[in-house]
Amino acid sequence: MRIEESGNLAMDIQIVDETKQVPEAQIKLVTDILQFAGKELKLADDTEMSVTFVTNNRIQEINREYRDTDRATDVISFAIEEDPEGEGLPANFEELFDIPKNIGDLFVSPEKAAEQAKTYGHSYERELGYTMVHGFLHLNGYDHIHSEDEAQMIPLQETILDEFGLQR
Repeated sequence: MRIEESGNLAMDIQIVDETKQVPEAQIKLVTDILQFAGKELKLADDTEMSVTFVTNNRIQEINREYRDTDRATDVISFAIEEDPEGEGLPANFEELFDIPKNIGDLFVSPEKAAEQAKTYGHSYERELGYTMVHGFLHLNGYDHIHSEDEAQMIPLQETILDEFGLQR
């Protein structure tokens, strides 16, 4: 398992490659696009998150266990959300104690991203970037279940991808 950290860049992104098959160039693409997206959302420089690359079988297990859906998917987001009831830690906990904000974890199947790139007729890099930005936006509270939420998330996602240079 290869673990890399991008501590010298703005966000602290931990990358774990459980597949042991993700090339350095793709890890760099992932780190670069997440850093870019973080700047677009104006996240604090010390924001933390992780990305774990897993097989289709492993992401299917995670999907089944946590989302009650028995199929492989491209990305699953586990956001570290504030307590909606207002109980527990204050919303500005990180600021009060001068610690970095951890926004959560992404689990990504490069195999599923490759399948989808082929299905949608664009490059693997475009699909991997799409998958990362999509999951990243979920970690930051964006969703697409309701049409009004989708109307915010999807255009922002496309803008980030386009400005980064991963147009369709």
